[in-house]
Amino acid sequence: MTTTINYSSMNIAAAITINYSIIFYTSCQEKGEFNVNSKNNKMELLGNAPIPKALMAMGIPTMLGMMVNAIYNLVDAYFVGGLGTSQMGAISVVYPLGQVVVGLGLLFGNGAASYLSRLLGNGDKEKADKVASTALYSSITVGAIMIIFSVIFLQPILKLLGATDSIMPYAITYASIYIVSCIFNVFNVTMNNIVTSEGAAKTTMLALMAGAILNIGLDPVFIYVLDMGVAGAAIATAISQIVSTLVYLTFVLRKKSVYNFKIKNCTFTKEIMSEIFKIGIPTLVFQILTSLSISLVNTQARPYGDSVIAGMGAVTRVVSMGSLMVFGFIKGFQPIAGYSYGAKKFDRLHEAIKTSIIWSTAFCVIYGLVLTIFSKGIISHFTKGDLEMIRVGTQSLRINGISFILFGFYTVYSSLFLALGKGLAGFILGACRQGICFVPVILILPMFWGINGILYVQPIADVLSAIITIFMALHLHQELDVTKQKFLSEKAG
Repeated sequence: MTTTINYSSMNIAAAITINYSIIFYTSCQEKGEFNVNSKNNKMELLGNAPIPKALMAMGIPTMLGMMVNAIYNLVDAYFVGGLGTSQMGAISVVYPLGQVVVGLGLLFGNGAASYLSRLLGNGDKEKADKVASTALYSSITVGAIMIIFSVIFLQPILKLLGATDSIMPYAITYASIYIVSCIFNVFNVTMNNIVTSEGAAKTTMLALMAGAILNIGLDPVFIYVLDMGVAGAAIATAISQIVSTLVYLTFVLRKKSVYNFKIKNCTFTKEIMSEIFKIGIPTLVFQILTSLSISLVNTQARPYGDSVIAGMGAVTRVVSMGSLMVFGFIKGFQPIAGYSYGAKKFDRLHEAIKTSIIWSTAFCVIYGLVLTIFSKGIISHFTKGDLEMIRVGTQSLRINGISFILFGFYTVYSSLFLALGKGLAGFILGACRQGICFVPVILILPMFWGINGILYVQPIADVLSAIITIFMALHLHQELDVTKQKFLSEKAG
């Protein structure tokens, strides 16, 4: 084994993280803290349970699941980094394409989840079966079409995503396997959301954990022991995704799910599709914007060489792990906020907002400081000695760590608007960080500031998004105060 990376330490660290997550989650389940599997318990958490308890029960399982999902990307980047800068650059270039494909799973899965929960709550099992089946088979069909299109036009797509001549061969090798295997990931992401809607958190956790642990074990075997390089990384990820798929299939075939996933249940009515797309399309747009931002960074970095592309790719994965964990926690905040608003429990809503901001910001401060203080050491793990990649990655990660402190505050409010049914405001705020603020900056700033315009684009977008959030949040709270006073007056009268 020629690499100088101590990949065994990565195995140990990731495995410890995952195992601790399992132990933590299991212990909480045994105490009854995360028992949200019944309608009554869920309603109690949403409407009456202390906010800290409700946020823990609703948010922690999803947060841990998101963390595991991020580990996939980190592990691949870590081991591939030992092969060389061009190889690392290859998976950085392919990453946004994979995210768009997986976004189709989010489109149908996340889009259907909230509707499914409402249907189960109303006891409409027949329609729930139709929605679940429609979402699942639609995601697989559309995902397959997207994958075929991507494979046919793979080289021009990779060129568009920022692949240099030296990166292209590795990118094609990796993407040819990885993108095809994404059909399993589309299935997994869709099922993740559907299964979560029926309260089967353990199944979701098992599927994610099994895949992640297997990926950690297989990566060094296929990449280094079998000497398969980037192809080995893609194969390891593919096998891991297949195992996660088997967990979900076992759950369904053993009749553990409340839903019946039958093709004949697929019903493409206006009502069902509109309910799915109402939440699903904004989710897909956010995913596309994320992929677009990464692609623009790669494209702008291409003139500066493979080291810059690889360095920015490593930064993206490290920061994404923290942001995905915040997103996971906020998914628990959303239903509490929506329920409290609908029930006119304004004090409970304010408490949920305040607590979520404090908790998410505290996490972001700790995570951001770790990234800032240990930036050089973290980036060094993704290369076997490329000094330029380390320099660029360290500089970018340090400033990204500082701006990440704002992420929790921004994310709470972007999710809050959607939870309160304020779709347009939620969509605008949600699109700020990776779209409205990011795109103009990445297109303009490098022309005047060179490579620094690339390294600092995300922190600048973070600050701009936070400023916009402050103004929108102040307006929202004024509106909530007026609504509260009106409700109290009507109640008193």
